[in-house]
Amino acid sequence: MAPPVLVAAIVLALAPPAVVAPPAYEYPFQNPRLPLQVRVDDLTGRLTLDEKISLLHQYQPAIPRLGIKLFKSGTEALHGLAWSNDYHDNGNVVTATATQFPQAVGLASSWDPGLVRRVGSAVGDEARQYHRQNPDVWGLNVWAPVVNLLRDPRWGRNEEGYSEDPLLTGELAVAYGTGLQGDDPRYLKTAPTLKHYLAYNNEVRRDTTSAFVPPRVLHEYDEVPFRIPLQANAATGVMPGYNLVNGRPNTVSPDLDSIRQWTDKPLFNPSDAFAPGNLTASQQYYATQAEANAAAIKAGINSFTQDGTNAAGTVDAVHAALDQGLLTVADIDDAVKQSLSLRFRLGEFDPDGGPFGGVTADAAANARLAREAAAESMVLLKNSGVLPLGAPKTVAVVGPLADTLYSDWYGGNMPYKVTPRQGIAERLGASGTVRSSEGVDRIALRETSSGRYVTGGSGASGAMLAANGTAADATAQFDVFDWGAGVVTLRSVANGKTVGYNWSGFANDQAQPNGWFVQQQFKLETRSDGATVLKYVGYESAFDWAPSYHNPYVVVQADGTLNLGAATAAEATAFTRSVVRGGVGDAVAAATGADAAVVVVGSMPFINGREDHDRTDLSLAEGQAALIRAVRQANPNTIVVVENSYPTALNWEQANVPAMLWTSHAGQETGHALADVLFGDVNPSGRLTQTWYRSAADLPPISDYDIIGSDRTYQYFTGQPLYPIGYGLSYTTFHYGQLSVGRSSVSVDVTNKGTRAGDEVVQLYTHQRTSRVEQPLKQLRGFQKVHLAPGQTRRVTFSVEPSDFRFWDVTRDRWVVEDATHDVLVGASASDIRATGTLRVRGETIPPRDLRPVTSASNFDTYSGITLVDFSKASGTSVGASAGGQWVRYADADLRGGPASFSGRFANPGAATTVQVRLDNPLSGPVLATLTVPTTGDPYAYTTVTGALARATGRHDVYLVFGGPVRLATFSLR
Repeated sequence: MAPPVLVAAIVLALAPPAVVAPPAYEYPFQNPRLPLQVRVDDLTGRLTLDEKISLLHQYQPAIPRLGIKLFKSGTEALHGLAWSNDYHDNGNVVTATATQFPQAVGLASSWDPGLVRRVGSAVGDEARQYHRQNPDVWGLNVWAPVVNLLRDPRWGRNEEGYSEDPLLTGELAVAYGTGLQGDDPRYLKTAPTLKHYLAYNNEVRRDTTSAFVPPRVLHEYDEVPFRIPLQANAATGVMPGYNLVNGRPNTVSPDLDSIRQWTDKPLFNPSDAFAPGNLTASQQYYATQAEANAAAIKAGINSFTQDGTNAAGTVDAVHAALDQGLLTVADIDDAVKQSLSLRFRLGEFDPDGGPFGGVTADAAANARLAREAAAESMVLLKNSGVLPLGAPKTVAVVGPLADTLYSDWYGGNMPYKVTPRQGIAERLGASGTVRSSEGVDRIALRETSSGRYVTGGSGASGAMLAANGTAADATAQFDVFDWGAGVVTLRSVANGKTVGYNWSGFANDQAQPNGWFVQQQFKLETRSDGATVLKYVGYESAFDWAPSYHNPYVVVQADGTLNLGAATAAEATAFTRSVVRGGVGDAVAAATGADAAVVVVGSMPFINGREDHDRTDLSLAEGQAALIRAVRQANPNTIVVVENSYPTALNWEQANVPAMLWTSHAGQETGHALADVLFGDVNPSGRLTQTWYRSAADLPPISDYDIIGSDRTYQYFTGQPLYPIGYGLSYTTFHYGQLSVGRSSVSVDVTNKGTRAGDEVVQLYTHQRTSRVEQPLKQLRGFQKVHLAPGQTRRVTFSVEPSDFRFWDVTRDRWVVEDATHDVLVGASASDIRATGTLRVRGETIPPRDLRPVTSASNFDTYSGITLVDFSKASGTSVGASAGGQWVRYADADLRGGPASFSGRFANPGAATTVQVRLDNPLSGPVLATLTVPTTGDPYAYTTVTGALARATGRHDVYLVFGGPVRLATFSLR
């Protein structure tokens, strides 16, 4: 007989399970078991019209009657949780103290999607943790990654992007976005937004300049890094850029809606900050904000980032648009549903906050990851046997970035900082010695007339600068950091703080240059009489409302304090500048006799290039270049570390310095990672993600977005770069075997021939030999980062499909794969090809152009002088001529049958003008017709112009040559 306890257990086991009642929900939208669309529709249907409109602003207010809390879009998390705004404190910036990884361009230099995904996941964890502490500040819609292509190395925001190559950028965006989102099929850890759609690569006049983007460049280049992550469902929306593309502001681009076809998920598209207001202000594209907001909503904007925390203007404009019939309630519902879909996917309306509601961050693990990422992203540019360092007893670590780490505009507060000097000293340990010098001049400024020295405060908060010192003691000494083009910053020796302008004078109270208007910039000018004058060059000086716009020079006031007050150097207060300690000499003294000298130079991220400010050249600061030369002369084992955010013209350094290493501003673990690489604990494996040119003379104007027509990027550049895309050295050597090319794959054996383990980035490029159009010289088709032990061989295989070789056919306005032979090129960079083969791709032959059907004028083959403009404010693109003699060419047109007439749709707001139809040459070719284009009075008012054509047959290039300013939308030859 079984024991009573066992009997009871058997009875319980056989009994039917107890029925557990499902939780009760007041509304269906609260039930996580229901499909997403059902929940969205239910909640939308419960909202009043006013409540719906309130959800169109960046700060979506709480709706207590439905239990809905405040929602904020837009937390910055580009390479670590960075900053957000406090709704309850007038939208003031709140900066996170969180793990800071290398800048985006640095992360990309790892060429390691797996690493980038882990970084994204860590950032997502920290965003969740901050959100749980204060959801009103730390929203879960993060504005990252930036996928604008690094088309021009002078772009101020180069630090924010990944690469000049669209495939590499797209794949890294997938990695970072996937990490941010998490791996749940229904829910999001955070909601990443891709920035900035589209063709946005210049900061100067960015809100009023229009990028001229021909169809091939649009589809083959600029769209690609947006399409790849959206097709992979690795992003939840796009943010339009401030600029215009082909005459239309991105904020009202119809693409914002049409790109939804790239994904099966809903998309939440926020505007950039204050961009909706630009539509009626700087861009003057619409007369009223009601028209502007209506157009933005219809185009695909779901959230207006306008007027900070104040939604009133946005709400009023949307109401006015409804009243005027510019919008319907259905338009509002559609925008609101996209927004609510995001919030549901974030788990906001689930009782437990969804599967990511309780996520916490592992600070120690993230710190280790930051060190790994910083080391893996460093690129060894040159090594003549100096690296890795063996067992040096004495290392000189010199240069303006030797013992400091700078944050950038899209960075947060580092929880700690390991500088290059600290990292190298820690690696050397007690058995070694580090000599250090920042290599900058330490000066004193003495007012010539009074003999008084300029002093700052010695306390942590500093003091107003004043000419009141009687001796050149610490309070009267300033370290001068040269950032190029004559711009310097002054750091007070008294308290280690940087001197800045505070609207009432100057004070030594800033930890580093910072702010939107960077107010810590000066020029020390030598006047013709030998006196030194101080010119203030803070970024707000470019605006006429700033005091420094009219009076940029510093004067000493009656009370001895320094302030703005002179329009010219002649009127400025004269100072005598004395050098207390020479920076170059100090660095040379540290380097002389050391076993190795590490010179750390580079940029200040708030000064040398950032949002709203492009660079004008590619050079190092003059003082930094001089420092390198002097140290190199003093020590044959000189290693230059360039710590900046963009390509730099290092021509002398490449020719004369034994070893060079590049790193982005790499975050809190920079010093440890640098030491890991210099001493060989980590074999460098970073590779450059964009072309490094020898000088800015190799580049067309930054405003030229036609990479095909201007021979831009590695794909079309015919010159000799300093370093090609994909370049980077290792402490070991890799051998490539014979290439095996199959119908759908390319394989190669890669062997580590050295004595150290290392990572090789194997890169697959192709070139199409024959084509109707100009094809890239090389185009990246795949890449793999492989780890190889000494002597190890691995077979690296890339899959290739015919569709990989498609390009945009302007003759038929669609993708095409041509029947052609392709060179297959595998190697260690775009210029270091180690194995080659050929691949025959079966496709089609593009037939001659048929100009009988209505042809979009924008689908030209080549052009001269013209630009592309908006057909209407809602959609479409036209060719715009601005002067006589400009033309467009339509190559290889089939004129068999002899077309008898030309018909074109023209808009002409000015005086009557002409258009010529020529064959084969725009200047000397046969003229088939000259037609008069009358005035239409408005750039959007089109009229049809027709005329007879002289007889012509056969295949010809057809040119349309414009006699003056005019717009052409479509045409046909019949």
